[in-house]
Amino acid sequence: MANQITLLDHAKHGELKITNTDFAHVADQHIVPISLHEISRAAIEYPVVFVKNAESGEFQSVVMLGLKPGQNLSVKDGKWQGLYVPAVIRDYPLGLVLNPEVKDKVWIGIREEAKEVSKDEGQPLFEGEKETPFLEARKKALIEHFEQDQATRNILGFLGEKELLKSQAITVEVNGEKRNINGLYIIDEAKLNDLSDEDFLELRKRGLLAPIYGHLTSMNQINRLARTEAMG
Repeated sequence: MANQITLLDHAKHGELKITNTDFAHVADQHIVPISLHEISRAAIEYPVVFVKNAESGEFQSVVMLGLKPGQNLSVKDGKWQGLYVPAVIRDYPLGLVLNPEVKDKVWIGIREEAKEVSKDEGQPLFEGEKETPFLEARKKALIEHFEQDQATRNILGFLGEKELLKSQAITVEVNGEKRNINGLYIIDEAKLNDLSDEDFLELRKRGLLAPIYGHLTSMNQINRLARTEAMG
């Protein structure tokens, strides 16, 4: 997402307000990260898959909003076309600032250059030196999303250890043209079904069964994206 994030500071940002977003900042993003907690809602509309960080080897759950780089079929004329908006998009133009040297602590940041940030219109962030209820609610949501992301990272690590994620090339047809999508990972159903009772119970205890089956069902949404692209 565009714009550098800086620490939110009353002395510097006391007059700032935030207007409703027009989603232009994600108009060219075909995938965005989501937490496992979001899969049940996102999977009703979008394919949910996994990608692997080449440097860290960590897996990330993502929602597919388009079938090729630069394409977001959920944004049209600045409006969101779907029902579910991923948390990372809802949080904009606010965000979290992490300091790798200070674990378990996060700071709230703001993208000062975002067009949703204004001194003239929108929801104020501060009243005098106090945070407004609007900012308090936004901060609470940010921290909740951060905690969900941390939990997701740990759980996906568990799936990786059990070798339940497999690389999967996907072929989709759009207007008679076949397109290959690479670099994605999905749950290996054969290995899932072969898990020991102990490991399967562990998945259930970790609350993973609903996200796993939501992900598997969501793969049918790839055809919906293809149809949406074809309709232009």
